[in-house]
Amino acid sequence: MGPLQGLTILEFAGIGPGPFCGMVLADLGASVIRIDRKEGPPGDRLDVTGRGRRSLALDLKSPAAVEAALRLVARADALIEGFRPGVMERLGLGPEVCLARNPRLVYGRMTGWGQEGPLAQAAGHDMNYIALTGALWAIGRPGERPVPPLNLVGDYGGGGMLLAMGVLAALLAAQRSGQGQVVDAAMVDGAALLMAPIYGMKARGRWRNERGTNMLDGAAPWYDTYECADGRYLAVGPIEPQFFTLMMQKLGLDAARWPNRMEKASWPALKAEIAAAFRTRTRDDWAALFEGTDACVAPVLDMEEAPSHPHNLARGTFLSRDGAVQPAPAPRFSATPAEAGGPPPLRGEHSEAVLAEAGFSATELAALREAGAI
Repeated sequence: MGPLQGLTILEFAGIGPGPFCGMVLADLGASVIRIDRKEGPPGDRLDVTGRGRRSLALDLKSPAAVEAALRLVARADALIEGFRPGVMERLGLGPEVCLARNPRLVYGRMTGWGQEGPLAQAAGHDMNYIALTGALWAIGRPGERPVPPLNLVGDYGGGGMLLAMGVLAALLAAQRSGQGQVVDAAMVDGAALLMAPIYGMKARGRWRNERGTNMLDGAAPWYDTYECADGRYLAVGPIEPQFFTLMMQKLGLDAARWPNRMEKASWPALKAEIAAAFRTRTRDDWAALFEGTDACVAPVLDMEEAPSHPHNLARGTFLSRDGAVQPAPAPRFSATPAEAGGPPPLRGEHSEAVLAEAGFSATELAALREAGAI
């Protein structure tokens, strides 16, 4: 199933954005083989981003294991890894070696800072990468500290998702040219790319370089969250005038009183009026009133509520399997539907099966076991 059916991806096990990329590719139908370290925790069936893989556990300090990995490389369409620059080269599995074995291979590299540059060898996490792009600076309330947007912007949006897109683009190029290549996906680059619309607004004078003072950062009365009578929240986003007018009507307020609503001087008073109205009823009362309208008002659901929302149920946006509620594969395909593959594998669960499929004989498997390579 899935549009990537027939493609084989080797994923050298890592954390965060690498596994997320592997999950996306597996959801879309690729056969993803995760190469785990031989030693370590046994694995976790509830690790959602590990779904849809098979696990081969190798001791990559063993020459026999490295050679086994290279035999898999020779048969693969792509490889993804998330180590610091130079680690794969020291293991004997760098791009030059792998592309010599398989000239059509797409070699995907996921790092925070990129393969070169002054910070290439420095440690970091999502928040560090987005800090250098302006993204972290822009998120938060005026006069307060920047707010970390979970680790969605650097690790997953600017990292794993962009690596998946880069790998797919390189696979298309390899199909046309017969030549593979290296994809250098850096989270700092990806987070910067996600900021393109905001930098565009700033260039046109439509975005102030001051946190919490702009239309999309919570300053505008029609693009913010509001507390209700029960202490829960609504997300309010009627940017367009007709949608704003509808929201005001349903709140029992007069939109005509605010002919200059785009002028920032009016925002504090308008926001106070809207806030007072929302505090008169519970979140679910308001949600029922606004449901299905163009007023662009939605309840802010927590992670226990979201999977049970009628729209998410109708779409099958979430699924529950092996005791884990998790997002379903996306996007949707009309002819080659994606699906969540098997549960996250345990470490080395499929080692011998994967190698046997790759042409290793029983004698070779026994030798690898004897050498402690698998």
